[in-house]
Amino acid sequence: MFSWLGSDDRRRKDPEVFQTVSEGLKKLYRSKLLPLEEHYRFHEFHSPALEDADFDNKPMVLLVGQYSTGKTTFIRYLLEQDFPGMRIGPEPTTDSFIAVMQGDVEGTIPGNALVVDPKKPFRKLNAFGNAFLNRFVCAQLPNPVLESISVIDTPGILSGEKQRISRGYDFAAVLEWFAERVDRIILLFDAHKLDISDEFSEVIQALKNHEDKMRVVLNKADQIETQQLMRVYGALMWSLGKIVNTPEVIRVYIGSFWSHPLLIPDNRKLFEAEEQDLFRDIQSLPRNAALRKLNDLIKRARLAKVHAYIISSLKKEMPSVFGKDNKKKELVNNLGEIYRQIEREHQISPGDFPNLKRMQDQLQAQDFSKFPPLKSKLLEVVDDMLAQDIAQLMTLVRQEETRRPIQGVKGGAFEGTLHSPFGHGYGEGAGEGIDDAEWVVARDKPMYDEIFYTLSPVDGKITGANAKKEMVRSKLPNSVLGKIWKLADVDKDGMLDDEEFALANHLIKVKLEGHELPSELPAHLVPPSKRKAAE
Repeated sequence: MFSWLGSDDRRRKDPEVFQTVSEGLKKLYRSKLLPLEEHYRFHEFHSPALEDADFDNKPMVLLVGQYSTGKTTFIRYLLEQDFPGMRIGPEPTTDSFIAVMQGDVEGTIPGNALVVDPKKPFRKLNAFGNAFLNRFVCAQLPNPVLESISVIDTPGILSGEKQRISRGYDFAAVLEWFAERVDRIILLFDAHKLDISDEFSEVIQALKNHEDKMRVVLNKADQIETQQLMRVYGALMWSLGKIVNTPEVIRVYIGSFWSHPLLIPDNRKLFEAEEQDLFRDIQSLPRNAALRKLNDLIKRARLAKVHAYIISSLKKEMPSVFGKDNKKKELVNNLGEIYRQIEREHQISPGDFPNLKRMQDQLQAQDFSKFPPLKSKLLEVVDDMLAQDIAQLMTLVRQEETRRPIQGVKGGAFEGTLHSPFGHGYGEGAGEGIDDAEWVVARDKPMYDEIFYTLSPVDGKITGANAKKEMVRSKLPNSVLGKIWKLADVDKDGMLDDEEFALANHLIKVKLEGHELPSELPAHLVPPSKRKAAE
């Protein structure tokens, strides 16, 4: 009796089964989140509906900055080749949004054609009108870097008198649209022009909900001395701190991202290390793309839920016949209080609510009497998705990661220094002496031998206890010294001969000089007497 009640309950609680993460995201969005968005007109207030291309597209990197900060040059540096429509100069040269993407043949696709292509994730940009679409283009070219990622070049953000001239479209809104869909946002600053214009400040505010995607590049840093660079870095952090109101500090990469000689080479090693860190960050994007899309869907679902509560609360407060206009003004003015009431009633975090001022502006043009009342079933479906289906997709993400080969961006500047003497850190630290015919440790071995023979060797070897007395003088932590011991004890007999002791001291020196220890002993550091055995 009433068996249908039990089966319905099971049907709601059992998570759906998906074959791939991409397929799962599409299905969840279409069947569970999209109905809620459409019912409460989410797309009019926040973001257009997602399409299949949004879930299938490659990771995208968005470059944002004031004019002449090196955005286009940065792309040229990554790709190691020119791309169609590229213009570089000290004045504002890039006046369009350029999506640089993989293609079999070099060429450009104008914006109006681009937004009707179902395979490209740009169809919803149609809403920004011809003024924007005339300034939007896709540059296609065959390039190994673009096989893994796409890059979006943006017009230089204007400063001073220039920013009063209207672009003809909402620049900040377009950037916000891209920010929701890209995997990484890189803000570029010129070491000589740190002033943040009003338009740039407005843009950074528009990117406020995407701090996790944001990185900062302090470009052209080779043009100033070390002391000045420290001051510029400090000034940049102070300026960002006033605009980006987060307790965490945004990661700033310092360098000179172009293929010209460094003007002031004093900080070359710093620039190389920073470049490698930035490249590693970009190379991780294909590997983390599915997780990023899942994360963005969760953020969107939470915002859609809050939006539904706001719209239904406004509908509930509206009178049925008289005084609608006055009540609407009152509700818009008291929207902050409605936020707090929803927060208390539904235990929602304040961070999930949309920007108050922007929501008030959007509500001015709306007819509250046409808003739908609260429909609990739609919200329950989304709650079920967040509680059940998302957890299953998380497991699937991990499974796909283990099955797939390690993904990363290849080609261009990412491989320019690989397997060559110009790779970062080549011939330094544990890599010192890699190309030498003689064992590099032999240079200091006479000094280490003097210490070795004071430690009471027996049959040419010292015990671990005696070696420890000497090694702890380095003041390195036991965990580090333990690793050095394992690397130096090549024959694994629990004792050190004179060569192994010299090697241990060499590795201590490497660590004290600030370099990392290798996970395995490199071939060039194996003591000469142990090399045949190691082979």
